[in-house]
Amino acid sequence: MIEVENKQDLRDGFDRTITFALNLLYALLGMSLLVAALGVVNTLAMAVFERRRELGLLRAIGLDRGGVKRMVRLESVLISVFGAAIGMAFGVFLAWAAGTTMTVTLPELRTVLPYPKLLLMLLAAVLVGLAAAQWPARRAARLDVLDSITAD
Repeated sequence: MIEVENKQDLRDGFDRTITFALNLLYALLGMSLLVAALGVVNTLAMAVFERRRELGLLRAIGLDRGGVKRMVRLESVLISVFGAAIGMAFGVFLAWAAGTTMTVTLPELRTVLPYPKLLLMLLAAVLVGLAAAQWPARRAARLDVLDSITAD
């Protein structure tokens, strides 16, 4: 069947397609946040295990349990924000590159960056980092000082 469309119908069709693609990407983003959180928890748990001696020495020279928790949380937030920033920079570059190649066939196409959503994703990275650090930070703060110092 042949369909005749005017410019507005064509734009509406592209708009629906792009909206569907964006919703699909947001779903993938949600799944990647979950995987990233599990990755941060795993990384921090390994770091706490491997740095038992260092943590024990810090506790022995006067760092309290709250300081150990803050240190682990800060490390987690830095890992999360750094990963999110690199991912967003790569995503913005890909969006720019795809938009640039498509302007040959669609000269009215513009790449618009959703700055509020990007900032929201950075905030989400901070929150995911804080949430992912809870268990490893608690574990690091509960290490026995003497056992940690004598660990290999």
